[in-house]
Amino acid sequence: MFKGRKTEMVLLVILQLIVAATAANVTYDHRALVIDGKRKILISGSIHYPRSTPEMWPELIQKSKDGGLDVIETYVFWSGHEPEKTKYNFEGRYDLVKFVKLVAKAGLYVHLRIGPYVCAEWNYGGFPVWLHFVPGIKFRTDNEPFKEEMQKFTTKIVDLMKQEKLYASQGGPIILSQIENEYGNIDSAYGAAAKSYIKWSASMALSLDTGVPWNMCQQADAPEPMINTCNGFYCDQFTPNSKNKPKMWTENWSGWFLGFGDPSPYRPVEDLAFAVARFYQRGGTFQNYYMYHGGTNFDRTSGGPLISTSYDYDAPIDEYGLVRQPKWGHLRELHKAIKLCEDALIATDPTITSLGSDLEAAVYKTESGSCAAFLANIGTKSDATVTFNGKSYTLPAWSVSILPDCKNVAFNTAKINSATESTTFAHQALKPDGGSSAEFGSQWSYIKEPIGISKSDAFLKPGLLEQLDTTADKSDYLWYSLSMDIKGDETFLDEGSKAVLHIESLGQVVYAFINGKLAGSGNGKQKISLDIPINLVPGKNTIDLLSVTVGLANYGAFFDLVGAGITGPVTLKSSKSGSSIDLSSQKWTYQVGLKGEDTGLATGDSSEWVSKSPLPTKQPLIWYKTTFDSPSGSEPVAIDFTGTGKGIAWVNGQSIGRYWPTSIARNDGCVDSCDYRGAYRANKCLKNCGKPSQTLYHVPRSWLKPSGNTLVLLEEMGGDPTQISFATKQTGQSLCLTVSQAHLPPVDTWTSDSKISNRTKTYPVLSLRCPVSSQVISSIKFASFGTPKGSCGSFSKGRCSSSRSLSIVRKACVGLRSCNVEVSTRVFGDPCRGVVKSLAVEASCS
Repeated sequence: MFKGRKTEMVLLVILQLIVAATAANVTYDHRALVIDGKRKILISGSIHYPRSTPEMWPELIQKSKDGGLDVIETYVFWSGHEPEKTKYNFEGRYDLVKFVKLVAKAGLYVHLRIGPYVCAEWNYGGFPVWLHFVPGIKFRTDNEPFKEEMQKFTTKIVDLMKQEKLYASQGGPIILSQIENEYGNIDSAYGAAAKSYIKWSASMALSLDTGVPWNMCQQADAPEPMINTCNGFYCDQFTPNSKNKPKMWTENWSGWFLGFGDPSPYRPVEDLAFAVARFYQRGGTFQNYYMYHGGTNFDRTSGGPLISTSYDYDAPIDEYGLVRQPKWGHLRELHKAIKLCEDALIATDPTITSLGSDLEAAVYKTESGSCAAFLANIGTKSDATVTFNGKSYTLPAWSVSILPDCKNVAFNTAKINSATESTTFAHQALKPDGGSSAEFGSQWSYIKEPIGISKSDAFLKPGLLEQLDTTADKSDYLWYSLSMDIKGDETFLDEGSKAVLHIESLGQVVYAFINGKLAGSGNGKQKISLDIPINLVPGKNTIDLLSVTVGLANYGAFFDLVGAGITGPVTLKSSKSGSSIDLSSQKWTYQVGLKGEDTGLATGDSSEWVSKSPLPTKQPLIWYKTTFDSPSGSEPVAIDFTGTGKGIAWVNGQSIGRYWPTSIARNDGCVDSCDYRGAYRANKCLKNCGKPSQTLYHVPRSWLKPSGNTLVLLEEMGGDPTQISFATKQTGQSLCLTVSQAHLPPVDTWTSDSKISNRTKTYPVLSLRCPVSSQVISSIKFASFGTPKGSCGSFSKGRCSSSRSLSIVRKACVGLRSCNVEVSTRVFGDPCRGVVKSLAVEASCS
């Protein structure tokens, strides 16, 4: 016994020594986070673990690392981890420990934003809805019931991370944690209690003793030692609230989220790169892309309300996990250029001087001789030539040039050297399970959801009930049902006229059924007002109103009190006589959710499915089911829901989220091309006006089997499920890039004058690389060195073009996965002297 005990003690000491050897001391000073005594320039990107799958995580993290990131930032989603009070979930997409360990395995750091309020366009801002029903609670203020629950959950997460030794102080990857989130944007609404709440939040977080710093974003009065940080499209002008804190940017919005009924927003990479370079130019040392991979709002997790299922965010890695070019590649080159400046950036503060109107230089120069400079043209109209340290530099409008040695330019934010990759969705006609020759969807079964009250737990209440208070968000659906007798002589039955049912609701969707038949519907973000002509009959009439939520509010002061459902008034009016009756205060029968939800139709296992023809279509409230084989290949998979109305879909029992292809984007605000020059805003660059906001819905490959897959739809609105199709996302059909002689050589070739003598001239390079490892460049569709015109898919030769262009590019590239072609007259000759020439290429991969 003694010998065994001694062995255990020796092993424990060894383990403690290993932990001590790998543990990192993380602090900060006025310049940067300091890890083991060394300041760090850090580049971070947000990936939200529940918005992808564990099978996707390793590749997403590796692509982030390959893109030049040092840190992965994520929120912690309370509603996913504690869906019921004290009943925790850390499995599947909510396996936070696994996610953090995978980031560590890749050699990256983690910024853990515990919140636990997250906003994030997530349902109810990330709060579990049971919190709403805690007696006496008031969210996000100096309220004891709220603080008690907030502290319990925050402690739960911190203890879990500690148990797994995931803080840097224990040898893990977590170098920073966040408490609260963007509270400074709305704290004035909470009065004096906001200040005491923020002080309490800081004190509570510090008491958990993580051994790493804490931050508060958008919190100008963040107490010491909390680091207050910036969120926004630009944060170069941000200043921390103490000279002892570093300048940090926790959310650099790489695009914007998509709402149902909205066009698709995007952010040009030239502007995004400009914002990043400006931040580091003016003293920043940590910036994070929100999002670097946005992902998908599976299940009923999207908030808003009316946030789409896609959370792509125009991020450098798209919703499906594919690199978005040229955004990913251009930012990678930017990150390399910034890291070339690191020694100077961490050693000193910048000296900022004016080079003219809208022209600025920032210089980092140390006593040891390190020097880095950023030259900025923040004008939006004209390029400019400036003189800096006796040399002349051309600065495109709205751009920053980075000089890692204060002499030679390594990178300019407006000059893209990364190819645009086309992506398309290839629709596939899939065979149903069993391998028959019939096309996908030819064998559907269905179950009709009862209209109105069908469950034994329905209840009667006078007046109109608020939906969240009634359903606790257990379902999107709440039935309001009323029976009324109409006498034969009442004005509502006047011949030749109809009664008008007036409904007012807080949203987001309402369907009105009269005597079991759909009479009308409407939708809106905050308020719905409907006037529906209806036919009533003598005797008993039933009014069944179905209120549907599409995500609960997630942002704003007192967002938790924003109601939903039919709050009234509900009135019945004679269109002929004008007389009306108010139905609002009558006794309504209520049913939370649909019968099919309770009987588990989403799994497809029920014995109630009907297979006989004809299949009912274009009718509301029908469940549909079919089986199918998985699409061939390994490309990402989506369902195209064109032909359906609105509802929820499940694949093999997993919810892929809400679909709504009939939600059409407004028909204004889109432009053919968006000028990156000038301040970006969420509605500046829009596409897809007048078209469905979202028709394609991501189905993770890991959710599919080779055959025997089940697809279940709950169709609310009415559609034809046989019209839907599966699609795989293809990339690499076209690689397009134009590089001019005025472009810079690749950042990897940059060398300081001080490191070599007789510096060899380097030239711009046009680089192509097929996005998939199994692909090679199969053809060159277009190549011209001279004055080419147009863009991808529509290139043409200008007034001059080297006759050797096509043959040179073909010889250099065809048959290879990647190739580099020097953009110079020594390679192509000089087809037009005295003109700055460009090389434009369009290639295909297969």
